Amino acid sequence: MNLNDTALSTETAATQDGDYTNKTTKTDLIKADPSIKQNFYDFYLGEHQNMACRRLHFAGSSFGLLGLAKSVKDRSPTPLLKGIAAGYACAWVGHFFFEKNKPASFKFPLKSFASDFRMYSDVLRGNLSLKDRKYDRARKKPAQ
Repeated sequence: MNLNDTALSTETAATQDGDYTNKTTKTDLIKADPSIKQNFYDFYLGEHQNMACRRLHFAGSSFGLLGLAKSVKDRSPTPLLKGIAAGYACAWVGHFFFEKNKPASFKFPLKSFASDFRMYSDVLRGNLSLKDRKYDRARKKPAQ
């Protein structure tokens, strides 16, 4: 999904008090106050709708964690640097070729890094699917 599709689709964003009843477009999520964690994570998930992009992010985060582990084991920074490079390469391929958007890390590097590991954790816990978005449970559904 890209920004041109926002007129046709709506997504739900949390307000400051956690109310999910307000319907907002993806454009509104981009304009959301990035200081509010849930709004940023909802925005972040909105930028990762394509399953190939999500899979590449998961693989990239795994490479980064493996690099960290090997770096600690070997007491060398080289595996960590290689893991980080491989992780970002996977993520950027996912964004540029599959999701067709710019990585959020270009504008919000720290929040995006934290959200990437939150997304990684959500995949491991079964809250986000790498097969189909219909199985996602990470975002609360709006009250009907």
